[in-house]
Amino acid sequence: MFASLLVLSASLAYDAHLPPLIQWQGKRSSELLQKEGPLTTDFELSAGEISPNYEDTMAFVDRLVAANPTQFKSQTIGYSNSKRAIKMLVASEQGFFEAGQMANSTKPTIFIQAGIHAGEIDGKDAMFMLLRDIATGKRRDILKKVNILFIPILNVDGHERSSAFNRINQRGPAKMGFRTNANNLNLNRDFTKLDTPEVKSVLKVINAYNPNLYVDVHVTDGADYQYDVTYGYNPVFASESPAVSDTLNHYFKPLIDERLAEQGHTPGQLVFVMDKRDFKKGLAGWVATPRFSNGWGDLKSLPTILVENHSLKPYKQRVLGTYVFLDGAINALSQHSHVLANAVKKEQEFVPKQLIVKRGYSKQADTISEFKGIEYSSSMNALSGQNEVKYIGKPHTYSDLPIYWQKEVISTVEVPKAFFIPPVYSNIIEKLKLHGVSVNKLEGANTQPLKKAKVIDYAFDKAPFEGRFRVSASFDYLPAINVDLDGWYQVNTQQKAGELAVHLLHPEAPDSFFAWGEFNTIFQRTEYMENYALIPFARQMLKDNPKLALKFDEKLKDKSFSEDADARLNWLYEQSPFYDQAYLKYPILMSFEEPVVIPDQKSKEI
Repeated sequence: MFASLLVLSASLAYDAHLPPLIQWQGKRSSELLQKEGPLTTDFELSAGEISPNYEDTMAFVDRLVAANPTQFKSQTIGYSNSKRAIKMLVASEQGFFEAGQMANSTKPTIFIQAGIHAGEIDGKDAMFMLLRDIATGKRRDILKKVNILFIPILNVDGHERSSAFNRINQRGPAKMGFRTNANNLNLNRDFTKLDTPEVKSVLKVINAYNPNLYVDVHVTDGADYQYDVTYGYNPVFASESPAVSDTLNHYFKPLIDERLAEQGHTPGQLVFVMDKRDFKKGLAGWVATPRFSNGWGDLKSLPTILVENHSLKPYKQRVLGTYVFLDGAINALSQHSHVLANAVKKEQEFVPKQLIVKRGYSKQADTISEFKGIEYSSSMNALSGQNEVKYIGKPHTYSDLPIYWQKEVISTVEVPKAFFIPPVYSNIIEKLKLHGVSVNKLEGANTQPLKKAKVIDYAFDKAPFEGRFRVSASFDYLPAINVDLDGWYQVNTQQKAGELAVHLLHPEAPDSFFAWGEFNTIFQRTEYMENYALIPFARQMLKDNPKLALKFDEKLKDKSFSEDADARLNWLYEQSPFYDQAYLKYPILMSFEEPVVIPDQKSKEI
């Protein structure tokens, strides 16, 4: 305890570099705190300054279960690469703890995830308070409304890389975890490539329990403003599940905002700043791509809310705000679960003919009629050599502030009827299954005309991102070829996870397996020619194929080609049957017609 007090005093001293605070009018919210008695949290015992370490966190989970074993159960859903257990607490009024049992419940299920970025741990301490209130009988109403799935720490390894100096622009807790896991991977960039055991565990939970609402709790970086709890989901105009986003807008947001305001909090829309040194240039309206939890949920038609508490607000205020937010979300889900379920069903049944895979910020701004900001001054700074902002702790309301949403469509792809995956890519099949994508294995005679994508230009990133050298490419689509598909895997896009399947398997999608480098071996040439063998063969090839000879003559009119012996011989080699026919060819094939059913063909879902 003495060591904790030393850390606490050090962290408070190091708050001096942060902008001054506006006095918080949150007395009613503070009534949620318990000062003594059973299951008082470490957060409460420290007056809202400390979050417990991994060992103490897991011990508190066990204490919660021991206090209410008929309604609480702890499960290990996976292990980190450091072999720490990732725990999930399941709460159900009837004791329906298993996925099959919960499916038979008449209540909706909310899935709450904390600590995907371990320094942003507000959700853990907020939910411990709420679960304590359930266990002690103060909030018996909660489990009459919903079932709860709760991961207190997803990034368990990052949580234990704890320090008072992990986030320079965040007020508390006194010690906080690190953003990435033990492999230095950001879990909230892993929802498509699935490199981490932590995110794989999350997807297994979602596949098993099929929750009605997924809430991912974070703490945001960026500018200073009055809002302490901001949250969002992809806006209707940019959502691949617009009926779901519309339902969250009309039925959930009003109830959540009202509850936050009643408790002294200031809820806000999740937005960022176009220019951090000039607030008046406007806001940036972000649209999450599928590498993020809420972007993935949008494609999956899983209602997903990303909570981003404001990092400059005190930890105590943020945790209490998270408690109130989650209470409001639970209330909204219990009242409007049927409306939300209908929106999900509508979106799962619809797969578009074309899919937007990349967006950019619009050059034309919309406006926010009122934005609750903070006054700031701007002056030349001797350290940076440029104008820098200094927030001065006074409220300032902006009127008609411009906001730039990602409305510009940069890239659209035609949605195939089906993808066909060679049997050698079993790792891709396993990841598709984790994503909840239905996959069929083809057995027996099955020849179909399929299209193949050929890379015509490509570039690898100059530095690794999330442990991978990503690749971008342009493609040419070759005429359909007949392929024997015995042993291949077929992924139809007319399924619940059809839009997600397109983003994963279409090579032009920026978060596809291709873009993340799963198929980088197609850029390797492993067989070459010797000139003494190629030249006589090429001479005969041109003699036997006059059209090819004319084509070669046309190429020779290009002086740079004509004077480059290697270019000439390489071109001739490419035209020969000896050239590697798989080089620069994307191995997953596509059908844009309805899949052909052959009488002796067998297919089984895996």
